[in-house]
Amino acid sequence: MADAWDAQPAPVYGERIALQDDSRNAGPISPANATERFLAFIRNFRHENVFVYRDQLRRRFHLGQYFLEVELRDLAAFNGTLADLLVARPAEFLPLFENAARAAAAAVVHAQGEEERARELREIQVMLRSDGNPMQIRELTSDYISKLVKIPGIIISASTPRARATHLTIRCSNCSHTQQLPVASGFGGISLPRKCPTNDNPQANQERCPLDPYMIDGDKCLCIDQQTLKLQEHPEVVPTGELPRHMLLSSDRYLCGRVVPGMRVTIMGIYSIFQSRGSSAVATRNPYIRVVGMTVDTDGPGRASSQFSPEDEEAFIKMARGGDVYAELAKNIAPSIFGSLDIKKAIACLLFGGSRKRLPDGLRVRGDINVLLLGDPGTAKSQFLKFVEKVAPIGVYTSGKGSSAAGLTASVVREGSSREFYLEGGAMVLADGGVVCVDEFDKMRESDRVAIHEAMEQQTISIAKAGITTILNSRTSVLAAANSVFGRWDDTKGAEDNMDFQTTILSRFDMIFIIKDEHDEAKDTSIARHVMQVHLNANEAPDMETMDLQFLKKYINYCRTRCGPRISDEAADKLRNHFVAIRKAAKDQERQSGKRSSIPITIRQLEAIIRISESRAKMTLTPFATIEDVAEAIRLFKVSTLDAALSGDIIGAEGGAVRPELQDELSKIEKQIQRRFFVGAQVSEKRIVEDFVKQVSQRTMMMYKVVRGKRSNMPVLVFSLFPPFHSCRASPSMASRRSFQ
Repeated sequence: MADAWDAQPAPVYGERIALQDDSRNAGPISPANATERFLAFIRNFRHENVFVYRDQLRRRFHLGQYFLEVELRDLAAFNGTLADLLVARPAEFLPLFENAARAAAAAVVHAQGEEERARELREIQVMLRSDGNPMQIRELTSDYISKLVKIPGIIISASTPRARATHLTIRCSNCSHTQQLPVASGFGGISLPRKCPTNDNPQANQERCPLDPYMIDGDKCLCIDQQTLKLQEHPEVVPTGELPRHMLLSSDRYLCGRVVPGMRVTIMGIYSIFQSRGSSAVATRNPYIRVVGMTVDTDGPGRASSQFSPEDEEAFIKMARGGDVYAELAKNIAPSIFGSLDIKKAIACLLFGGSRKRLPDGLRVRGDINVLLLGDPGTAKSQFLKFVEKVAPIGVYTSGKGSSAAGLTASVVREGSSREFYLEGGAMVLADGGVVCVDEFDKMRESDRVAIHEAMEQQTISIAKAGITTILNSRTSVLAAANSVFGRWDDTKGAEDNMDFQTTILSRFDMIFIIKDEHDEAKDTSIARHVMQVHLNANEAPDMETMDLQFLKKYINYCRTRCGPRISDEAADKLRNHFVAIRKAAKDQERQSGKRSSIPITIRQLEAIIRISESRAKMTLTPFATIEDVAEAIRLFKVSTLDAALSGDIIGAEGGAVRPELQDELSKIEKQIQRRFFVGAQVSEKRIVEDFVKQVSQRTMMMYKVVRGKRSNMPVLVFSLFPPFHSCRASPSMASRRSFQ
């Protein structure tokens, strides 16, 4: 049967322009005639010969979805005054809009002859959307109360949906008189009448009803679903030194269950107030937002949809096709930091990431790259982390000492008023779709580091606490910085002695860089010249050769969302053969040293090389990773993880490697010196030799000469190798150093 609306003459509109008010809708707008204006908008608004909201209402009604999504710009094109009133007084005009939507849906039902369904017709929820500029949470003041606002943020907690009554049915306990009371939306409450109206017109032989006679008849109340959310402002907009602000949200009906902690959303809602339970201040109210529209990212994980202009896309494609993009990007990673080219290339690969894959059996293989910077202090590790936080599409920075397992993953919190448990996402949940930078990684407690094992490999966080069993997404890359056990890297010890990390956490890093502060006059001169130039030119305009930070951020986001390369067959064959050779070399190294490496070479490292290859291909927007990409990925893996796994061999005076038994002799010498002398003692080298001649064998003395010949500064060697000395505050004076020499 044809729609009843089709029989009516339809006005003609231009491109996204609706007819303004006709003769039937002329005159000022008031709550009395606003419903007719809203109904006319739903019925008559047309875009390119398509009745947008009439067709949307019909389509969703037949699917059993009783809601209508409306663009405010369309309403403003149809009737600007009506749109202004909806924005200024949404609590008053939005229910009228929903009444008009219900009347429009009833017309559809009657036109199709479904009278029985018309009697069961529910209310239609109107959801609003706007392309206007949003405002931040900290900009909301009391001037915006009862106004329509648009704010962005991150959902950090979501309660379970609960039933909330829209109309209460109450019954007098004395005379059984019943009546219905409407309940305001949001967190507002309702007060029951204290007197029964039958007392005003008493009947014969009827006892007067007492005060407060009413009780709620729960079976006859009309209810809807309601969910409580907590919105936190984006970390990048929080001023330095301030805590991020939160806002309580109340969503109902079809807006329930749309988001989970960690999602980035933009909220359209009514800025409202309520009085919390137990509050003694009569004139003080707590703010919250009653959600009437919600935009969630559907293209990328936990990230708002990125819109790129044609000019931006043309610039991105031109950059990807011209020159050595890989070298250009590496040069623009923290340009104020001198050298460390391989680390910058690794960070560039981390920012772009590989390709996430879903296997036919349902398993997922991560595409995000994890990097660990380990080594001496003063080598700009924290500066790398700060730069990545700024340039990554989503970046969260945290320090290991101030981070707990719950702060990194998720926590279960009990709400004060309802005493219900709900989830609050941590740093790795909030960084979903981006990068989480963890500084001072070695200062974390071991139990806290174990908590992120699952998040780094499976990229999920499993919660089973207080009766809550769920899984949160943490599809994020990890860039961590740490110091060695002794503060500075000790070349006389192996990697397992310099690192205070378990093999389980080290195997989850795709690249591990050992950064050493080596003393070289030519290099120190270059670094000093570069640092002086940075400080002298701090207030000047940036170099034209340096890429704009915002352009780099957009280019990274564009490549991550538009390109998902795979490794080619030729490159796969080369990588397969090379991985076998790497495993064989690692096995030979373990056999010669007589102990297993703390950084194992496993299948995870093979997948790491694949991800690095795909990341390098993604920088140039190519669909397949070539042999050149695999060769560069293998080189990066060799100078990072493989060198770290094989580091720490002591080289003797003749250039040969010292045998393990002589390393044991050196350890005995260290313990003897540590036991007999304290930090700051002024003892001559001659006395040390004479003391050891009395106690150690001739073979141990030869070992001492080997070490003495390798290091011209014996006190530095002695006092830099003993962990107990590093726990002391004292250090040897210059006089004691000269005495030792």
